[in-house]
Amino acid sequence: MDSLLELNLQFFSIIGTIAFAVSGAVVAMEEEYDILGVFVLALVTAFGGGVVRNLLIGIPVTTLWEQGLYLKTAVIAAFLVFIVPVSWIRRWKTWEALFDAVGLSAFSIQGALYATQMKVPLSAVIVAAMMTGIGGGIIRDVLAGRKPLVLRDEIYAVWGMLAGLTVGLGWVSGTWPLLLLFAAVVALRMLSVTFKWRLPRRALKLQDDA
Repeated sequence: MDSLLELNLQFFSIIGTIAFAVSGAVVAMEEEYDILGVFVLALVTAFGGGVVRNLLIGIPVTTLWEQGLYLKTAVIAAFLVFIVPVSWIRRWKTWEALFDAVGLSAFSIQGALYATQMKVPLSAVIVAAMMTGIGGGIIRDVLAGRKPLVLRDEIYAVWGMLAGLTVGLGWVSGTWPLLLLFAAVVALRMLSVTFKWRLPRRALKLQDDA
């Protein structure tokens, strides 16, 4: 693997792992899980999207066990969330959307980079980016008994697909262009939260005649 590509993958992997591990741990504590549940939800959130991506593009799922650095990073992040004062976590909740946006952006770019390395078609790069970015969050919400936030809230998955399209078309290469893409995806996600941008939707609920 090209050393620059490997460095970029490591950077985005660490950023995404921390952001999503913290997110999973906080959701577990909101649902009043014990410490084991906190670690499980943190790890699932941090690695669930990557496992789904690997299945899609043909990378052996067992490579997960070779990612010792990221597993340790996720465990440490979850442990810190578990032991810090509750007031800190409530303060963090104010920035929850930002952390989530950081995780989405970092993992979407990471997924796209992995897919381009595997020489898969553009469509597969886009799907790999999206699933890496949102897969962990979907699994987290399902395990926590919640409706998946990424499929019903402000525009979310689209930004992961956009990152995949940009990387897949070769419009960005090198560390600085990738960092600019990372910042752009975070900014777009935060704008969609701030201004409540939504995709078109239709409801099948019938209106009461009364």
